[in-house]
Amino acid sequence: MARSSSRSISSWATCLLPCYGGRGSNKLTGCNISGDILPSLGATAHQPPELRKWKYLISPYDPRYKIKNRLVIVLACRVWETFLILLVVYSAWICPLEFAFLRYLPRAPFVVDDVVNGFFAVDIVLTFFVPYVDNKSYQLVDDPKKIAVRYLSSWFVFDVCSTFPFHSISLLFNRHEHGLGFKFLNALRLWRLRRVSSLFARLEKDIRFNYAVVRCTKLISVTLFAVHCAGCINYLIADRYPDPRRTWIGAVMPDFRDAGLWIRYVTSLYWSITTMTTTGYGDLHAENPREMLFGIAYMLFNLWLTAYLIGNMTNLVVHSTSRTRDFRDMVQAASEFAARNQLPQQIEEQMLNHICLRFKTEGLKQQETLDILPKAMRTSISRYLFFPVVQGSYLFKGVSTGFIQKLVSEMQAEYFAPKEDIMLQNDNPSDLYLLVSGAVDIVAFLDETEQVYGKAAEGELLGEIGVMYNRPQPFTFRTSKLSQILRISRPKLMEIIQENGEDGQIIRSNIQQKLRMEQTLYFRMHQDGPAPEFEERLNP
Repeated sequence: MARSSSRSISSWATCLLPCYGGRGSNKLTGCNISGDILPSLGATAHQPPELRKWKYLISPYDPRYKIKNRLVIVLACRVWETFLILLVVYSAWICPLEFAFLRYLPRAPFVVDDVVNGFFAVDIVLTFFVPYVDNKSYQLVDDPKKIAVRYLSSWFVFDVCSTFPFHSISLLFNRHEHGLGFKFLNALRLWRLRRVSSLFARLEKDIRFNYAVVRCTKLISVTLFAVHCAGCINYLIADRYPDPRRTWIGAVMPDFRDAGLWIRYVTSLYWSITTMTTTGYGDLHAENPREMLFGIAYMLFNLWLTAYLIGNMTNLVVHSTSRTRDFRDMVQAASEFAARNQLPQQIEEQMLNHICLRFKTEGLKQQETLDILPKAMRTSISRYLFFPVVQGSYLFKGVSTGFIQKLVSEMQAEYFAPKEDIMLQNDNPSDLYLLVSGAVDIVAFLDETEQVYGKAAEGELLGEIGVMYNRPQPFTFRTSKLSQILRISRPKLMEIIQENGEDGQIIRSNIQQKLRMEQTLYFRMHQDGPAPEFEERLNP
């Protein structure tokens, strides 16, 4: 609707407009609340906005309406706004065209213009019945007098002038030729273009639309409108010049006034495009001082428009390629570091694999998404994703559900590239790891040789011996393929165990039973007896 109510109507349509509820859902839910009215801080925050019981107010916040009826109101407002946007696009095209080309105006365009003006007149009337959000208090104002005063003191005059049928009144004074004075008054309809600007501003914030596509559409629309207006104005200058042959179009088309409207319009657009792009073939050029002055003004305007277009496109390109550029710079720096310090090939591969994996995971923005959510929501997500795999681990067999829920809420998911060391043998214990997906080799250095002790499958723990007994890690854990691993720090794990004494006893019993089984298996595989240092690591 009109400017004074555009914020409130847009807010309702934005926060209550239905969208798809997700996979496997046929429900429509509110998908965007960015424009909703935020409650104030304090004890009154829970109170909803109360509207006066004035039956003519148009507001989905009215408690008389049910939720379904409020949604109908919002949809009706959005349909009305969209319909007016289409009328604005028509006005933006026909207004410069009538201003320049239709010197002897036919009646048919006037009839369409009068109908369009009628719709905008209805919108002006409806604006007096729409509450608005105060810019200072952020409260919903529903007093009819305040609504009227605000609208009358802001954009009412401009809306009326852009809706008044000046072209029809001009026929009362001059039946045939449309005077320039009335043409300039008729050009006030371009005031309606502010609605298009508001539309693009809203679409740029709407998560259902691609930002780059919306931005490019806006830039293309601005360029086409500038080309259209400049071509129409330049033709008007030639049409009003006393000597038609001394004009930019009359020099190549002496009888251009007798040519069809389409030919004249396309010729004007051709001149406008070649001038805007500074191509300048030389076939169409200024022939008199009036055209020269307009050409100067148009080229100065093109300097600003070109800078605006290049700046916006540069921002879009830089935003889409900055991560790739930083990634390539990081890979180059890592390669140079490895070569300068003569690092082994295995370590260099681990560095590059880690950087590549980090680039992929940062593109998903999983951790950033979780960090901006409330703790309760993060906990719910973690329980849904990781509760089964944590509960299935041998160390936590038999513990309470509440213990696992606390444990899951403190865990963080990480990705490791193939052949990357998760932890090294003899490192001090700092974190407990749980393999969610992938595969890990358990490596031990015995007699100064590296031997693969075994493989960890999905759902197994890594480094629990060192963490539980606060001893150096007995093994090196190295991924054999891309792996997803849950990590929890030792201090946080010990804190949770201390808070749940019974669960702590179950965990200690589980790990002791696991160690006895591994020792038995190792003795059977080595009849000559285990190496003393390896036996010490298995028997904490």
